[in-house]
Amino acid sequence: MFLNIVSYIKMKETNDQFLEKLLNDSSFENWVLKNNKNDIVFWSTYLKNNPDKLEVIFTARSIVGGILFKKNSLSDVFVDEKFNAVLEKIQLQERQKGIKLAHQSKIKTLKIAIASIAAIFLLLFAFNGFDDGQVTYKTGFGETLNLKLADGTSVVLNGNSEISYQKNTPREVKLSGEAYFIVKSIPSTHAKFWVLTDDIKVEVYGTQFNVRSRDQKTDVLLDEGVINLVLENGENKQMIPGELVSYSKEHLTHKKIDKSLKYAQWKNSTYIFNNMPLEEVMKYIEDTYGLPSQFENPEAKSLVLSGGIPNENLNICLTAIQKSVGVQIQIQEDKLIIN
Repeated sequence: MFLNIVSYIKMKETNDQFLEKLLNDSSFENWVLKNNKNDIVFWSTYLKNNPDKLEVIFTARSIVGGILFKKNSLSDVFVDEKFNAVLEKIQLQERQKGIKLAHQSKIKTLKIAIASIAAIFLLLFAFNGFDDGQVTYKTGFGETLNLKLADGTSVVLNGNSEISYQKNTPREVKLSGEAYFIVKSIPSTHAKFWVLTDDIKVEVYGTQFNVRSRDQKTDVLLDEGVINLVLENGENKQMIPGELVSYSKEHLTHKKIDKSLKYAQWKNSTYIFNNMPLEEVMKYIEDTYGLPSQFENPEAKSLVLSGGIPNENLNICLTAIQKSVGVQIQIQEDKLIIN
């Protein structure tokens, strides 16, 4: 890695500008931290198609990894020592060739590079001491993410959602937002799987279910198997397939799903609404895509929607809603205007 520093000093100004853009690019940061599937695919493809950018990209990756790992983990003295040692070696080689370092600004860039290299060394040799052991997955607005956990459990995250767990307890997952779970059973040990929200603990052995935790309320809809809920107030509720539990500090509903029940379920990137007022349907869309709704006619809020609404694409989603209830929806100034 040190052998590449001389060539790094001689980088063109365009590469320096590209490096600066990478360091401020949230998509690039997601690729470094493996936080977003779409960003991982994009930057992996970019690397294959732009081999001339490899050195700049890997330099930026080292800097981002070092900074995000622990911003204050390296003292100025440590960086200066590493910098001076490498600088002396480079200057000796350059003097032998009769070449002097050209610009003082490049030395500053070199110092940043040495700091990032030292950060990577520190990461490699002291990783276990700093790692808090937490694994986190997030989705942005309008994004879904398919995950396979270490125990074989499948999780599909809806837009604007997050799950996290500790490496030593991978079958205890904290959820914020919405996700569909297909839990892998472990018959040999009867190991439980837990989904934790702010309101509920979902106790599982092996089953399929949807959990939505937003606005200080948690909804659980069970498709297969049997699960036990431990509510925040200490009460326990056992669920069987086809049941819906909706819980908040002010309200508890535990009902069998039928044609008369008002409910929503998310599965296979599709919302299934039954007897849902349009105002509530649009709240689901806002949570997923981050776009609030504005009703030009208040009477439209009470229109009832029943049926499947795909939510992988906003335009398709809005078209399906318009056809279902006979309204027009336009996107204006980051709002959904309903006529």
